[in-house]
Amino acid sequence: MGNASSVLTQYDIEEVQEHCSKLFNQQEIVSLYQRFCQLDRSAKGFISADEFMSVPEFAMNPLAQRLLKMVDGLNFKDFVAFLSAFSPKASIEQKMGLIFKVYDSDGNGKVTFNDILDVLKDLTGSYMSDKQREEVLMQLLQESGYTRDSYLFFEDFVKIFVNSDLKMEVDIPVD
Repeated sequence: MGNASSVLTQYDIEEVQEHCSKLFNQQEIVSLYQRFCQLDRSAKGFISADEFMSVPEFAMNPLAQRLLKMVDGLNFKDFVAFLSAFSPKASIEQKMGLIFKVYDSDGNGKVTFNDILDVLKDLTGSYMSDKQREEVLMQLLQESGYTRDSYLFFEDFVKIFVNSDLKMEVDIPVD
């Protein structure tokens, strides 16, 4: 499983479904596998950062460099698991888990004021000044009972951001 010349068996499909908490049906998994094989141009069984960057929507994403750290070298099962956070069936906690990893760029399990500020800078570019970003972030943290020096663990992060209008969904074309 995972290179362009292989075919998914029923067992493979069921195994991938279990790996992604059954957030995709069998037809969606087959479609994702076809897309995976298209991206895995050298048929090595995983997708490199360069191959991910060939997807225009990915390359245009202001968080592309952060996401690349998470997706570089994914095999098919892990590719589907990554995408499962974008499923309409994914829970808010699954979606928040992915977002937390985007903010926690060093993978130490906590997010700092500067981590959030860096993501805000990526997202807002020149539309906001550094001072504006800091003010918005300080207000958000203070309203939630945190300070600039607080370390946010996953539970804290969810407490602050769960009330945002979070829409992380992707349509999977099924042929």
